[in-house]
Amino acid sequence: MWPLVAALLLGSACCGSAQLIFNKTKSVEFTFCNETVVIPCFVKNVEAVGTMEMYVKWRFKGKYIFIYDGGQNKSTAENDFSSAKIAVSELLKGDASLKMDKRDAVLGNYTCEVTELSREGETTVELKYRVVSWFSPNENILIVIFPILAILLFWGQFGILTLKYKSNRTNKKIILLLIAGLLLTVIVIVGAILFVPGEYSIKNASGLGFIVISTGILISLQYNVFMTAFGMTSFTVAILITQVLGYVLAVVGLCLCIMACVPVHGPLLISGLGIIALAELLGLVYMKFVASNQKTIQPPRKAVEEPLNAFKESKGMMNDE
Repeated sequence: MWPLVAALLLGSACCGSAQLIFNKTKSVEFTFCNETVVIPCFVKNVEAVGTMEMYVKWRFKGKYIFIYDGGQNKSTAENDFSSAKIAVSELLKGDASLKMDKRDAVLGNYTCEVTELSREGETTVELKYRVVSWFSPNENILIVIFPILAILLFWGQFGILTLKYKSNRTNKKIILLLIAGLLLTVIVIVGAILFVPGEYSIKNASGLGFIVISTGILISLQYNVFMTAFGMTSFTVAILITQVLGYVLAVVGLCLCIMACVPVHGPLLISGLGIIALAELLGLVYMKFVASNQKTIQPPRKAVEEPLNAFKESKGMMNDE
């Protein structure tokens, strides 16, 4: 009889001192977009009726970085992890997860130790960093391709203008267009180099800004090409309006993307750049069509000056006679 009672008492004592059981989490990741890092620690079999019965300790590389003493209801964080904390109100539910600002997060293994009266246990979680691309691979390609395509189409317009236009006055405009076009090309190339695939950074944001903002130069270039070649027509006005619309969409998309770590408005930005490239294509096709229907593109002023000069010469000849 006494051996049986002793066995029952020992069994109940062993049950009372049983180890705490944890939900095992091997690792957890955070990215550049995270402002807060949470390292999970969940106990399945909490039986405490008050937090004064709980004691939580977190350690990193053998050093305690955070301690919560339920008896004193006091939390203490090590200086290098000053933002570390736990949700005390969640302890009785078994949640002893450690929360900290991203600036304090150090990669490595974190160990959570929980004590509940005579029961205790611990679990270890590895904190990792995951690199997330700012834009998707397809978006990265389109953001670079559309401005480069628009510039190539401008150079096509410039080539037609150069081949069909021969005069001292237009040569000056062509030189200015050449310089502006080269400048735009250099800016976009520099922007494309800075805008390398990867996570959000000041470098990537600067590259994207160079690419998008500089495309506004194309509006001025195309306007001057049209004016130098054949002046404004209803179709060229429509092309310019389309290009301005595309530029506005691209700039709005740029602002929204830079303000967000995850650029959900990337399609808006890409649509704007695509419209700009489309406007350049329409301009090239229109110039090619007009150029194919006339031997030389004559500016409005030149078309008036030549008959006037011929009239003056003929009048001069008659006076000489």
